[in-house]
Amino acid sequence: MTPEAFRAELENNILPFWMERGRDNVHGGFHGLIDCDGEVHRDARKAAVIHARALWTFSAATRMLGARYRDTADHAFKFLAGKFVDAKDGGIFWTLDHRGRPTDTRKQIYAQAFAIYGLSEYYRATGDAQALDLAKALFGLIEEHAFDPRRGGYVEALDCDWRPLSDMRLSDKDMNAPKSMNTHLHVLEAYTNLLRVWRDDGLLSKHHQLLDVMFDRITDAKSGHFKLFFDMEWTSLGQQVSFGHDIEGSWLLVEAAEGLGDRQRIARAREIAIRMAEAVLAEGVADDGSLLFEADAKGHIVDATRHWWVQAEAVIGFHNAYRLSGEARFRDAAARAWAYIECNFVNPAHGEWHAKLSADGIALTAAEDGDACLAGPWKCPYHNGRMCLEMMVRLEKKGTIAA
Repeated sequence: MTPEAFRAELENNILPFWMERGRDNVHGGFHGLIDCDGEVHRDARKAAVIHARALWTFSAATRMLGARYRDTADHAFKFLAGKFVDAKDGGIFWTLDHRGRPTDTRKQIYAQAFAIYGLSEYYRATGDAQALDLAKALFGLIEEHAFDPRRGGYVEALDCDWRPLSDMRLSDKDMNAPKSMNTHLHVLEAYTNLLRVWRDDGLLSKHHQLLDVMFDRITDAKSGHFKLFFDMEWTSLGQQVSFGHDIEGSWLLVEAAEGLGDRQRIARAREIAIRMAEAVLAEGVADDGSLLFEADAKGHIVDATRHWWVQAEAVIGFHNAYRLSGEARFRDAAARAWAYIECNFVNPAHGEWHAKLSADGIALTAAEDGDACLAGPWKCPYHNGRMCLEMMVRLEKKGTIAA
């Protein structure tokens, strides 16, 4: 693994795909679906998630790689701020039609978080005060409407005018539970990035509280895994293990603690990160170096498909564990995950990455798996683009923290 290899993948494959094929230059934003054959479905709905994540990706690329990515970052910001923002009740709509008209107006807290993440990165890259003001407003709305003052944490979703919903699921595959690991992890990620540009006392306090919720409620110290779903009282619901979220969360917890500058929390986050990487390495890595998707509470694999985002997070998470511990097994696991990506996920025919592979490394089609695509409601340049940016920086740092 070299910084040059990650930069080449990012600048020669991932970013050009989104700049040249993903952009909707007629109606704005990005096309809602590009199928496995590279065909653009111009009438597909547009999801808040991929637009906020694309905003983050091209903003980070502008900041780190240069002004040639600024136009696409501006394009993403204009559409998110102009079409996804609810002018009446505030917040970010969940989906729009291809012309930019709301189709699902729910206020999924996950989407509000990713908008903060993208907007704060856009501000870092451009200094655009409108982006920071919108990120601050979304922070206020999350705290006003979704925060649980008695038991801590945040509810999953609310309706258009911030009233309770009976069905709060993030997707059809998720449990209908009022609190989840996934939403809390990405609110934490968003607040970490917002702190980089707005060192507000209220935000600092909420960030401290949320990090402690991740430590005390969501992380299972004994198993080294995240608990995934909860009722309002923080009773864990279900016993599934998500290897991708575990390895992703392991490094995001460290990033969050370091952003606070709290020595005690940094030490705790690093300890948890190594423990989680150990569990994922022992239980979730296949013989070919790829990372499996999901297991049950007894460790039986219940989904052996390889997901694109899981492999990307494995590279960062294992390398992070190597830098924290100095243990070569983590460095080697990161290198094997990257080698698997290069050989199997990168799509030479159409660009970008395949979304999912079978257990034997064959790219799945939409007929075999409805989520298979090159770009879609969840498939975007965030996980793989961020992996490249993170690894470029991390590999340029010499030695390990343990040393």
